[in-house]
Amino acid sequence: MLVVHQLTKRYGTLQALDGIDLVVKHNSFHGLIGPNGSGKSTFLKAIAGAHFPTSGTIRFNDKDITDANPYERARMGLSLKFQITAVLDELSVFDNVLLAVQAANSLWSLLLSKTRSSLRDQVMHALERFQLAERSNELAGVLSHGEQQWLEIAMALAVRPKLLLLDEPTAGMSPEERRITGDLLRPIKQECSILIVEHDLDFIREISDEITILDQGKVLDTGSVEEIQRSTKAQQAYTTRV
Repeated sequence: MLVVHQLTKRYGTLQALDGIDLVVKHNSFHGLIGPNGSGKSTFLKAIAGAHFPTSGTIRFNDKDITDANPYERARMGLSLKFQITAVLDELSVFDNVLLAVQAANSLWSLLLSKTRSSLRDQVMHALERFQLAERSNELAGVLSHGEQQWLEIAMALAVRPKLLLLDEPTAGMSPEERRITGDLLRPIKQECSILIVEHDLDFIREISDEITILDQGKVLDTGSVEEIQRSTKAQQAYTTRV
């Protein structure tokens, strides 16, 4: 599904990403971990098109998207949730998701293929998946931090992506909220893949099929959860940098 080859990103003399290779398979969850400053969020933004790499290639569903802009990537089926929430507090929970759906589609395609009823069904389906349907008419600003994180994931999923990019979705959550988040995300694997950046190693081990470790902009190791748990490279990265 996603094939990244020798991806490099420089900011002047700073080498943020250094020849990264990574593959995300169909209907799988791929965890991306590493110490602070290892390049995880920079890599995720490069995949989403928030900035362009200095060199290397990004292929998505057998298409080269290295030079595609964020809107083009979204149209192909990429959806991103950043660590910092983009929820609009002054809008209702329902309208936040509706706005995300409308932003992902051209006006013409909405007029051709979406009746008001079908749009509502699409929004409510996303909210139901994250236990927010009963709060659809409430202002998003009254939701707890964890609920706002769930709302933003619902917004990203409402556009029906093929690959969902999540940047620290459990940041600031309580242990119980993190557990619920894992339970809510697992069924999504039937519909799309997820590339997920996380600092919570317990969460990433429980939800991922494969894990890649980054350190100083380079891939240290990639493998199954069991392989990464045995990885001496992973242990060295965290004991020397954290």
